[in-house]
Amino acid sequence: MRYPQGGGLTAERRTFREHIRMQAAELFALGHDNAAIAKQLRVSVRSVQRWHLAWEHGGTPALESKGQASRPKLSEALFAVLEQELAKGPVAHGWPDQTWTLARIKTLIGAGSTKA
Repeated sequence: MRYPQGGGLTAERRTFREHIRMQAAELFALGHDNAAIAKQLRVSVRSVQRWHLAWEHGGTPALESKGQASRPKLSEALFAVLEQELAKGPVAHGWPDQTWTLARIKTLIGAGSTKA
C-alpha cells in the first residue's frame, strides 16, 4: 500500500518518538534494565533492546530522528506503468509461474525505469 505524499510520520510524531528514545537514553545511563524501561515508557521490550544497542554503540546521537523517510524512487508515471505491468502477471514477463516475488518485481522495475 502506498501512502499519500510519500507516507511516513508527521514531524510532530517523529519528534514525539524521538523524545521517548531520549527518555530511554537517560534511563540507560542510570542503569535501568530494558524491561523496566519498556514498562515505564509504555513501549515494547524489543524496541528498547534495539535502542539500547544503538545507544551503546553511538550514544544519545544514535537515537536521534533521522528525519522524514525518503519519497518513492519511482515517479508517479513509472509507478503507474509498474502497476499495469504487474497486473499482466509474471508469465507475461517470461517467468514460468504466476508468483510475484520481490526479486522479480525488482527486475521488472529495473527494466521499466530505463523505458520511460
